[in-house]
Amino acid sequence: MRYAKRGPLRFTSHRDFARAFERALRRAGVPIAFSQGFTPHPKISYASAAPTGVASEAEYLEIGLREPVDPERLRAALDAALSPGLDVLDAVVANGGSLADRIEASHWRIELPEVEPAALERAVGAFTAAEEVLVERMTKQGRRTFDARAAVMRIDVMPPVVTPSEAAGVSCAILELVVRQVTPSVRPDDVLSGLRVAADLEPPVSPRVTRLAQGTLTALGEIVDPLDADRDRASIGER
Repeated sequence: MRYAKRGPLRFTSHRDFARAFERALRRAGVPIAFSQGFTPHPKISYASAAPTGVASEAEYLEIGLREPVDPERLRAALDAALSPGLDVLDAVVANGGSLADRIEASHWRIELPEVEPAALERAVGAFTAAEEVLVERMTKQGRRTFDARAAVMRIDVMPPVVTPSEAAGVSCAILELVVRQVTPSVRPDDVLSGLRVAADLEPPVSPRVTRLAQGTLTALGEIVDPLDADRDRASIGER
């Protein structure tokens, strides 16, 4: 399944979403399968969840069911059972293979209110010209230093749009980037830290980040929806 986190619901943590989704499964009467053992759990697997506070149009999960269910009816029932802003967008029957293995990169949009596009252009130029841009982040293994530049496949300053994210009356630079899935993961805030390291760019207000897509990479660097593989196999089987 693909789902979105929109508006104020972008502040929902992954743990809170997981609880809300399990309640939605019960309300929708979904015949969810459970694990074996002393403490059975519903069979739900999440793939590369976005950080808390980040909006997303492309979050993915997979569930195990006890019996076949029409994917579109399941999608609609779960979407209705979740709060507006947590929206189930697509569902397909899995035809084998790991969903997580199909997540190779993410496409992000970062809106930077009160940052001039020209200043962002200069910072991006310095970032891309550098062989490496070292940043620090606290991880579960402690504070780590890693290269934010190596994972960035594409980084572009986009033309400004009218009142992006309701930020009317102020300059708003817009950055789009495609970041390869690596370990440790490179997140949008790491790239912003890299712009500060490379060019001393310091946004005066908090950016607004949206994940636009994630999935497998083509030879041209385009991102393919990971659910397409299951749709393609279903079409082949129906012929």
